Amino acid sequence: MSLAFDLFWSFRSPYSYLVTPRLVELVRDHDVECNVRIVYPIAVRQADFFSNADPLWVFYLMKDTYRTAEYLGLPYRWPNPDPVLMDPATRSYPKEQPHIHRLSHLGVAATERGRGLEFISEISRLIWSGSTDNWHEADHLAQAAARAGLDLAEMDAAINADEAHFVAQIEVNQVDQRRGGHYGVPLMVLEGEPFFGQDRFDQLKWRLEQKGLQRR
Repeated sequence: MSLAFDLFWSFRSPYSYLVTPRLVELVRDHDVECNVRIVYPIAVRQADFFSNADPLWVFYLMKDTYRTAEYLGLPYRWPNPDPVLMDPATRSYPKEQPHIHRLSHLGVAATERGRGLEFISEISRLIWSGSTDNWHEADHLAQAAARAGLDLAEMDAAINADEAHFVAQIEVNQVDQRRGGHYGVPLMVLEGEPFFGQDRFDQLKWRLEQKGLQRR
């Protein structure tokens, strides 16, 4: 039986983007399954999170994500538009959001179609690599979905037909995320052991190897 771990992941998290290529390679090259569990960003779950944070938190986040991308050799730029709309006057996040709910629900739909990891890989590259401005316009999302082996229009139609199902699935994921041991992303949980952050990837792989990880 293959080893498996849960991946709690958000479309607004630069660190989720930064770890994803290594997870794709891990699954491609080894007998292990990655169960993608999409969650809403902390800014959506807790709208005042950043307004109450020390300004150094955001300053360090920006410096560290650009440095980490350079270290990993990944293209990176803060997205335009941001997947989560912020009110610049209050540094808070309004309840009505034009992008993040659709993205998150598409992530659930992709996972239900057995292409979750492929979808988040393609979409996060589109959003975070800096290769495309206005990633939400034209056919950018449709092309990224197609590269993941999915039909964007079919998934959008399924979501529109029963949006409550996708909202409920994300709520389940968020409950399980906390049960897994952390509230942040990316969070990998292997047999009840949490590995929080892209910088815990090597420890995740090390633990998998201890449990008998084999190359394909």
